[in-house]
Amino acid sequence: MGMALTVTPLFRASIATSATATRQPCLRRPDFFFAQRKRNINSQRLFTRNTVCSLVQVEDGVNDEACELVNGVELSIGEGNDSIQAYLCTAVKNNNETGVLVLSDIFGFEDSSTRDFAYRVACNGYNVLVPDLFRGDPWGKDRPKTMFEQWMAGQDSQRVAKDIATATEWMVNEFMAAGISKKLGIIGFCFGGGKVIEVLARDQGTCFGIGVSFYGTRIDQSLASNIMVPVLFISGDNDPLCQVSIIKDVEKRIGRGSRTDIFEGRGHAFAHRPGSPEEDADAEQAFTIMRNWLHDGLVVNN
Repeated sequence: MGMALTVTPLFRASIATSATATRQPCLRRPDFFFAQRKRNINSQRLFTRNTVCSLVQVEDGVNDEACELVNGVELSIGEGNDSIQAYLCTAVKNNNETGVLVLSDIFGFEDSSTRDFAYRVACNGYNVLVPDLFRGDPWGKDRPKTMFEQWMAGQDSQRVAKDIATATEWMVNEFMAAGISKKLGIIGFCFGGGKVIEVLARDQGTCFGIGVSFYGTRIDQSLASNIMVPVLFISGDNDPLCQVSIIKDVEKRIGRGSRTDIFEGRGHAFAHRPGSPEEDADAEQAFTIMRNWLHDGLVVNN
């Protein structure tokens, strides 16, 4: 039985590459594969957004022009009390037909830094789903820090796991069952980076073919031996929330070609929330490492 899907406002994002820094025309392919599926789609407004993307070398003869147009929709996946909100952004012209699940940090799926990162992944050819892990109650930057643990305790781990499973099932139905993608990728930041380990340990290679954990928090090291796919760990050596010793231990336990990249002097969230020109440079390098990891593990090997 298919999952219920409601789609709200649609936008088109016109992408300019860092190599050319020129604005690309915002055109929409009439044969875009999502438009060929039967859905209940209500388009309430249309707008454009320019985002800077990295140079991408997908295959011979394809260069930074692969980074141009991304479609985005707000989704409601599932039915009744089990339904969750999510955000889907998809490459149009150079779609590689591969799905990637992105698990946000504590600030939620609507946060601009998370969505900007999802845009950048999508403009490299992917179909990126960002689910709401907090049921409309993400951590707010204006909340007192003394309330954090109380807020975190309210985010029931079983409920979060179930919502991630709902998002995964939707992606399986959209991309794997249709023969579009053999395996999915998964990326997580901070809170989501820790959840990547839990998800892959449960999945054991059934749906996901590769993972990326950016400075994951509250990582359960005991789960590492259950993970059947390679994981890329990216963090800074000045991050009190993600100890280098822990992620290196998890990487070693997983094996299977996993790797860890540690950025000297960098703290928490530098890759998707850079706060200085120096962090910008390292964030760009981290993105490039991740992009190549996804391409080699999902596009080439699939």
